Amino acid sequence: MPTQTKTTETPEPADRISLFEAARKVLLAGIGAVALAQDEIEDFIEKLVERGEIAEEEGKRLFSEIMDKRKKSAEKAEDEFTKRVEEILDRMNVPTKDDIDKLGQKITSLTKKVDELKKAQSE
Repeated sequence: MPTQTKTTETPEPADRISLFEAARKVLLAGIGAVALAQDEIEDFIEKLVERGEIAEEEGKRLFSEIMDKRKKSAEKAEDEFTKRVEEILDRMNVPTKDDIDKLGQKITSLTKKVDELKKAQSE
């Protein structure tokens, strides 16, 4: 029986684009769902106020509490999403902005040294 070796391949640029597009679509769907949910919550609270089941001030307070909890939940989800994206990019060996900035600083430093050497040779 032939043995199969497991290789770790770096995704081709087309794979990266499709991954980005898939993430983009998921994020847009999430944003749409949040907007729809917010509208539904607002409508529900307005109906409760209209029926007299809760006071208008209580409805405003309830809506505010729900939106605060939603915001905290969204921030937590965003942090988790960012963490996971960073892990994926790290596995794909995609350099971070910090890595690129450090390389830029090294290039600047090396360029200055080369210029100094050229200047010293011509003297």
